[in-house]
Amino acid sequence: MLLDPDTSSCPDDRTGVSERGASQGVYAAGKETRRDILEVASSLFRERGLAGVTKPDIAKAAGVFPSQLGYYFGTKEALFVEAACRDVLHLAADVERAAAGTRTPRTYVRALVRTALSSPSLLFFAEAVLLVRTRPELAAGVRGAFGRLYDEGERAVAENLIRRGWHIRASAAAEARGFWAAVLGVCLEQAAFGASFSPASTEATVDLVLNLYESPAPPD
Repeated sequence: MLLDPDTSSCPDDRTGVSERGASQGVYAAGKETRRDILEVASSLFRERGLAGVTKPDIAKAAGVFPSQLGYYFGTKEALFVEAACRDVLHLAADVERAAAGTRTPRTYVRALVRTALSSPSLLFFAEAVLLVRTRPELAAGVRGAFGRLYDEGERAVAENLIRRGWHIRASAAAEARGFWAAVLGVCLEQAAFGASFSPASTEATVDLVLNLYESPAPPD
């Protein structure tokens, strides 16, 4: 499962204990090549979609041979899913950072929602989620990404509540799951409506999540 945006299960290039030093260098180079391919592929897929990008396009942009894409990722669809999962995990970190400097529950939740919805990585991930309906062999990566989103979201919510002294009407785990479910739904609506998308849906999402937060008790 893809649980870390910069950790992957690329094939092991090590050839034996006696050649450990050299093979570790090869392994590190392989990880770097794999990361470079993912970054290039992410950019192309976000811009053109799955159907608009070919393996030769990615290979040329990444400065590698097309056969290397097959070696590290197998199919174009597998690369698409892994790149999307990696991107959404980076987005989760961006969302957490964007909300760190806010001062009230409303500005905090608004920063979370707007940062997520303004990123092309969210729709990229939503497309990967839909893709695995017909490619179930690729679903493990998506499930792993969801698990990481929920775990890291729960941690971030719990830490934030303790640090700020806020309280919510649900568990930190429920808030994290609800947040990602809500923004993914709005993301799909945004994709369908395009320029005519109503910002009211964004604000409704802010209100939905904000309703979990309890108002501070009035001073005695």
